[in-house]
Amino acid sequence: MTIDKIKSLIRTIPDVPSPGIMFRDITPLLADSAGLELAISSLASFCAVSKPHKVVGVEARGFIFAAPVAVRIGAGFVPVRKPGKLPWTVVSESYSLEYGTDTLEIHADAVGEGDSVVIVDDVLATGGTAAATIRLVEGLGAKVAGLVFLIELPALGGRNLIEGYAVSSVLSF
Repeated sequence: MTIDKIKSLIRTIPDVPSPGIMFRDITPLLADSAGLELAISSLASFCAVSKPHKVVGVEARGFIFAAPVAVRIGAGFVPVRKPGKLPWTVVSESYSLEYGTDTLEIHADAVGEGDSVVIVDDVLATGGTAAATIRLVEGLGAKVAGLVFLIELPALGGRNLIEGYAVSSVLSF
C-alpha cells in the first residue's frame, strides 16, 4: 500500500461542520486495516526521529494515532482532552479554530521539566489546536520536539501559528 492509497481512503464531505468547510473524513481509512497500519507506521517514522519521552495526542481523533505511535516508538502516551474529561488536576488553554473557539486540558503532572514531547493529531488546519497544545506542554516545562499530522490543509495556513517547530505531515490536501 502507498501513501496515495491512504489518501484515497479519506472521504471529503463539503459543508461540514459549517458551510464552506471541506471535512476530511478518516473513518474509511480507519476501517481499512492495511491503510491504518501504513498511516500509523508513517506517523511513527516521523516521531521516532526526535526520540521523545512522550507522545501527546489531541482529542479525539488524535488519540487514534498517537497511542499506537507511542507504543511503536517506546514512548508514553499523554491525552489532551476537552474540558471536564480528565479526572485529575488540569491546566487549560483556550484557542480559536476555523469555525469557532474551544478549550483543551492536560493533567498538570502529565509532562514536565526534562520531557521531550511529540504532538500527534489527525489534521493541521488553521493551527489553533496545535498552538494551544504547544502552550499546554511548554507551560508544564516540557520541550516540544515536533508535531506530526496525518493530514495537512496548507491553504488554511496552520504552519504560521507553529513556526519554529519541526512539523511533518503524511498527506496534504
